Amino acid sequence: MSEILIQQILDNFKPEYQQVPNKNDLFDWLENFLTFLFPLQEKTYDELQIQLKSNQLEFTKMLSDMQLELNQAQQKTDEFYQLTPQLLKNLQQDAHEFLSKDPAASCLGEILHTYPGFYAIAIYRIAHIMAKDLSLEYVPRMLTEHAHSRTGIDIHPSAQIDSPFFIDHGTGVVIGETCKIGKFVNIYQGVTLGALQVSKELEGIKRHPTVEDHVVIYANATILGGNTIVGNNSVIGGNVFLTKSVAPYSMVFTKSETQIKAITSENEPINFSI
Repeated sequence: MSEILIQQILDNFKPEYQQVPNKNDLFDWLENFLTFLFPLQEKTYDELQIQLKSNQLEFTKMLSDMQLELNQAQQKTDEFYQLTPQLLKNLQQDAHEFLSKDPAASCLGEILHTYPGFYAIAIYRIAHIMAKDLSLEYVPRMLTEHAHSRTGIDIHPSAQIDSPFFIDHGTGVVIGETCKIGKFVNIYQGVTLGALQVSKELEGIKRHPTVEDHVVIYANATILGGNTIVGNNSVIGGNVFLTKSVAPYSMVFTKSETQIKAITSENEPINFSI
């Protein structure tokens, strides 16, 4: 039995599997990188410079372990860290959007270090650079799935999301691969920006919606389709199911009726007629 099992594993192994980074190394690098961008305590210039050099070496080693030649690993390291100032600027804008929109947020530090929505956005922005600018395989998706497992927020690394961007609560949010999201977009828990159908034949085709600037999408709304455009300054209400475009300055909502019944006795059974 063991001989058959081992032979099956050997027969199914593919050389490209060697290009997958060690998960512990990747996630350790990620947390060290986020701590560098958003220090938990005051640091001097020299301390931050040492921390940056260490983080860069971690990144190069991780890429080398993925079967990249050392010079190629160093080149991709340089490319990534050259893009870090813009990354940090975008994340600072995101964090300030959280602070300005969420009345429960007491300070910027609370957002940077505790908010799952910000954590998921930060990892998405890192993964997006790796997918778009570094053309790395495996790593971007591993990062966003790590964020998904930690926060319940599923953002594909190839989605295009401008800054600032705000996700409140966030559990159950799904943002598909070909989504385009503009500036000052706010979304709440359970929102799905998805495709009308799932088919391998649609690979490379825009399947997910476009959300323009200053749009608010409330909890559990579902917006589907690559041709669906939510115009700027629109509000999409909770539980809306949308598969067609809406003009700028639209309000979209589901009409429902809530009934209130008086209880005449404490012992009266609660029987609802739906």
